[in-house]
Amino acid sequence: MPEPALPIRLIALDIDGTLVDHDLVIGERTLAAVGEARRRGIAVSLVTGRMATSAMPFAEALCLTGPLVAQQGALIRAIPAPGSRGVGRLLYHRPLKPEVTLEIVRWCRDRALVPHFNHLEWMVVASDEERLEEYRLFVGDRLRIVPDILARAAHPVTKVVAIGEGEHSLGLLDEARAHFAGRAEVTLSHPRFLEFMAPGVSKGRAVRWLARRLGVPLGQCLAIGDQYNDLEMISEVGHGIAMPSAPAAVQAAAQFVAPPVAEQGAAQMIERIALDGWRAPGGAASASDGGLRVPEIERR
Repeated sequence: MPEPALPIRLIALDIDGTLVDHDLVIGERTLAAVGEARRRGIAVSLVTGRMATSAMPFAEALCLTGPLVAQQGALIRAIPAPGSRGVGRLLYHRPLKPEVTLEIVRWCRDRALVPHFNHLEWMVVASDEERLEEYRLFVGDRLRIVPDILARAAHPVTKVVAIGEGEHSLGLLDEARAHFAGRAEVTLSHPRFLEFMAPGVSKGRAVRWLARRLGVPLGQCLAIGDQYNDLEMISEVGHGIAMPSAPAAVQAAAQFVAPPVAEQGAAQMIERIALDGWRAPGGAASASDGGLRVPEIERR
């Protein structure tokens, strides 16, 4: 973790469980905090596991202009011009190798996981998938149905999402990482969703890409997330923040634990650190201060 420094010059935000709850609505306080950060010249980017087209409405609601990081960092797009119907210029894309994708599908099926693909802005699912209507509601005309998911694995795939029941996927995370070490990155975006990307792909690597592009030291970056797939970006920056719903390992990597998403905790952290200039000396948070765990918050 780099040495924390102020002022904050880049904010990286997860979406689900961080900016929005199950209602998918960004609160007014969050809109105001992000708007004020942008007014002060702080770069703000969404860094999500969603496809870029799925994340774009949130970027538009926040009036963001910086690049949008999608698919756990495997894909980065420019924000299209206002009024444009385009998906945004592709700035970075690192897909899986087909032979690895094929092995991932077989490995998942052997463990009672149901895999489907995300490639660029398309969700690719098998015709016998039980969740077809659920996916159709989620991605609309971005859904592609194929008769044989194994045959589709012979073509490029941005990431594989494998779904298990209960927390079955969580229990297989370490096994998957060991089996595909050096050939695919494996993470969780939800206890049921095991996700596979090309080697080196992570939200942390994507935040490094953003910071380097902007010439911003990682110590002056702030990142907020709530799941295992956010751990790398929280660890990479000077001001890493976990939501209180985050797993223990993610909270342990963070400097702060924010108030809940229902209380617009991300907005509160942006206000305190990016706008008011508060910092935590000496590492991880441990005490409680109005719902925000910090070790003696002091003004720099």
